[in-house]
Amino acid sequence: MVALFEKFRPRAFDDVVGQDKAVAVLRSLVGRGIGGRAVWLSGISGSGKTTLARIIAGTIADDWMIREYDSADALTATELRDIDDTMQLCGAGKGGRAFIINEAHGLREEVIRKLLGMLERIPGHVVFIFTTTKEGQDALFGDTIDASPLLSRCIPVALTNQGLAQAFAQRVHDCATLEGLNGSPMSAYVKLAQKCKNNARAMFQAVEAGAMIGGAA
Repeated sequence: MVALFEKFRPRAFDDVVGQDKAVAVLRSLVGRGIGGRAVWLSGISGSGKTTLARIIAGTIADDWMIREYDSADALTATELRDIDDTMQLCGAGKGGRAFIINEAHGLREEVIRKLLGMLERIPGHVVFIFTTTKEGQDALFGDTIDASPLLSRCIPVALTNQGLAQAFAQRVHDCATLEGLNGSPMSAYVKLAQKCKNNARAMFQAVEAGAMIGGAA
């Protein structure tokens, strides 16, 4: 069974809530041509980083031409060589390829050194997208000597943590209603958002666990 968070994950920019500025920036980038670029998305957990990364990737590449890494730990020297070779080839369908690296704050120093060269010569049909938490980014660029040049090769887009409670509460309320899991007023969903620190994933997990049935929050 698909988790509610995945079932209701936005598939297009129009479906994303609470991140108007980030969406506007990314729409503009895509409109001007996202190929040959690297994007660095930062924000709190559950705010929409991976969702936006997948939407960006989908504008240039078909699903089977999108390679996503759940953690930067998966980027070994062997994997980087494979990416370097693969990105030279145009993809099928839309013609593009996308590489999503989540939890980018886990990048090792030797991997960063390799990426510095790769990101200088991204083919026009390829996009790299990195996602990280703000805290992870601060630690990476504070502790790793080669990290700042890495960010200079990316377009940084920071997701906001402001004003998310109401937007996320409305989205989760509507989805819970569709699933027959809603038994609470909207105010309870706002409190849930605050309790979950505006983490949409955590809110959906609470709904799946029955937190909003019978007025519980």
